[in-house]
Amino acid sequence: MEITMLMTGENTELVITGRMDTITSSKLLPFLTEAIQSSETVTLNFAEVKYVSSAGLRVLLQGQKIAQSASKSLKLENVSPDVMEIFEVTGFSAILTIV
Repeated sequence: MEITMLMTGENTELVITGRMDTITSSKLLPFLTEAIQSSETVTLNFAEVKYVSSAGLRVLLQGQKIAQSASKSLKLENVSPDVMEIFEVTGFSAILTIV
């Protein structure tokens, strides 16, 4: 998994490429934490995310909790149908803001 951080004013976009699995997903949390601390809105661009495991879901949930406790906004965009199905089956589509 690769992560590119794009900061513009009060917004940060994290472009994620690859798979969010047991081995790679822990790499995202430091990026998420930094982005939430420095921005009002954090967008995770999932256009190139092919798979999200339970470990990836856990990191997304942690990010959501960090954002909520800091009164910040965290949203996901460009989620593929395959990844969206994972979010729907696990109930994460009701927890996360997906646009």
